Amino acid sequence: MKKILVINTGSSSLKFSLFEMPSEKVVASGIVERIGMEDAVFKYKTEKEKTEKTLAIKDHFAALRLVADQLLDGENGVLNSPDEIDAIGHRVVHGGSLFTDTTIISEEIKAKIKELFSLAPLHNPANYTGIEVSENIFPKSKQVAVFDTAFHQSIPEKVHRYAIPNELYEKDNVRLYGFHGTSHKYVSQKALEYLGKPNAKIVILHLGNGCSATAVNAGKSADHSLGFGPVTGLIMGSRSGDLDPAVVLYLIENKGYNSKEVNDILNKKSGMIGLTGYSDLREIEAKYMDGDLHCKLALEMNAYRIKKYIGAYAAAMNGLDAVVFTAGIGENSEIIRGMVCEDMEFLGINIDKHENDLRKPGIRELQTPESKVKILVVPTNEELEIARQALHV
Repeated sequence: MKKILVINTGSSSLKFSLFEMPSEKVVASGIVERIGMEDAVFKYKTEKEKTEKTLAIKDHFAALRLVADQLLDGENGVLNSPDEIDAIGHRVVHGGSLFTDTTIISEEIKAKIKELFSLAPLHNPANYTGIEVSENIFPKSKQVAVFDTAFHQSIPEKVHRYAIPNELYEKDNVRLYGFHGTSHKYVSQKALEYLGKPNAKIVILHLGNGCSATAVNAGKSADHSLGFGPVTGLIMGSRSGDLDPAVVLYLIENKGYNSKEVNDILNKKSGMIGLTGYSDLREIEAKYMDGDLHCKLALEMNAYRIKKYIGAYAAAMNGLDAVVFTAGIGENSEIIRGMVCEDMEFLGINIDKHENDLRKPGIRELQTPESKVKILVVPTNEELEIARQALHV
């Protein structure tokens, strides 16, 4: 039996799960939010206990130290020594072209992760901090990096290249990388197992605050909606999704915005919050049900964009066996699922409205008997996928 701690470090948060492998039992899990604030929140859960504390947490070192202390606590902890943890799996958002698979972390690997800071300035530095803090607190545990971009390294050159001067690709590595790869890999494997068809052509819709679509052909990522950065593609909670680059130039050259301000607009003030004033889809759906026209339009735009990607990927793969919804919105929003699958009969997609409205655990089917394409809800589990990959290496 191996004990593997999975850490997902954000700019101001730290999610963790402790697994017993290969049984995949979750021994403890939780999150530290608002790191750096006086009113940071620490949530911790085991089979026997569930606690929540509000306290000052200075930095990520203090956050992980708090997690370690809780795991080792004599009364409510689940470990007797930090040395019991065999490996720590770290989610690293951007692996660039350097990393095509999960890898054990060395000083050389850390240096390469630092080289990629410019490609994911909001995520990779925080991921790197999590690695360094873990090395300090758990010195005898193997540190493992699991890259969000790795699953998408199978996307062929004709797809991941942009039609820009060659030197920008050859010297500066400007290309489509893709994200949410850990989730897409886990969900695609689950879907293919469920379908019993390893060569199936499926579209995975990872719909949460961040959203992405992946064309998966025989278990391999063939195309993906996110690109060089995590802004393109589907409409997201606060990100714009696809946008004419001329808009960026217009904002800079005609409206006086600088690049940092435009970046802030596209990442933090656009998407659903830009259209409605709300980033939480539950609020938007409630307002929509009350007749709010801004929320109605935003949901229609959101669903229309997803439809376009389903159609494009079906054409690119020359077929479609299943559409798979996952992540917070994909798993829980019957409104979005219904809007996306409405008027898609031409592609063989027919949703059963009654099944769509039900809430059930696990993998489930939503299509009508005459639907040629399966419509699946497959719950994602990025933490478990990271633990599996850490165990594998």
